[in-house]
Amino acid sequence: MTNKVKRYRNFIGYTQSTMANLLDISIQAYRNKEKGITPFKDSEKIKIKEEIKKNGFQSITIDEIFFESEVAKSIK
Repeated sequence: MTNKVKRYRNFIGYTQSTMANLLDISIQAYRNKEKGITPFKDSEKIKIKEEIKKNGFQSITIDEIFFESEVAKSIK
């Protein structure tokens, strides 16, 4: 999970400091989130998704950024 967040962050050219400022948290708090020590809040996931969308990934979803695989729909 965290590697995907880091890859997207690097791809759009943002530093950990930039992301920490976006989320209004300390750089260390952001690092802990990116490493998986502390989970991202839902509100932070939304902010990150919107920032990535503004930088070229128009149809990206939170699942694509924060989760390894998608959950399949159950058929009834």
